[in-house]
Amino acid sequence: MKKFPVVLDIETKYTFREYDDPKKLGVTTAGLYDYRDRQAKVFIEEELPRLFSLLEASSYIIGFNVNSFDLPVLQGYYPGRLNHFPTFDILDDVRFKIGRRLSLNDLVFATLGKKKTGHGLQAIELYKEGKWEDLKRYCLDDVMLTKELFEFGAEKGEIMYLNEKGKVSISVEWKKYLEDQGKSESHLTLPF
Repeated sequence: MKKFPVVLDIETKYTFREYDDPKKLGVTTAGLYDYRDRQAKVFIEEELPRLFSLLEASSYIIGFNVNSFDLPVLQGYYPGRLNHFPTFDILDDVRFKIGRRLSLNDLVFATLGKKKTGHGLQAIELYKEGKWEDLKRYCLDDVMLTKELFEFGAEKGEIMYLNEKGKVSISVEWKKYLEDQGKSESHLTLPF
């Protein structure tokens, strides 16, 4: 069976100021772009089993800070080991190449001329206010911006950021994550 990557982003109920264990942050929404059917999807906490089946069938889980944030938070819901799934983390790649962290918003603005519609703390407020449709839209907006940044890098071999001198190019080799189908075995890591 041919495998395809997915782009993932999650929003949480709490911040690290409230809990230092990612598993305790709670998921409000998880957004995903699935390259298999070329559709964006959003899941609320009760629907996470449907999300996990898509992650299990993917060639790569692509995201921004997915290794240090999204997957550790989701681990609180998944009985297997998400850290064994193949991932590509844009933030990790950028940090490796330039030696420091940059925000998704900074990279998207410099590379695509776009901006995020908000920030994670606003997403928590939307959750607390019960504004589910706004929260889902915010989460999917982040997924689609991450996807656009990833595709730009895959196609052009570079992304940009701004410093005091102007735009700076970061050379990237991301095309392989779109083309590689991953290993044919399943990513299931459930204990039996």
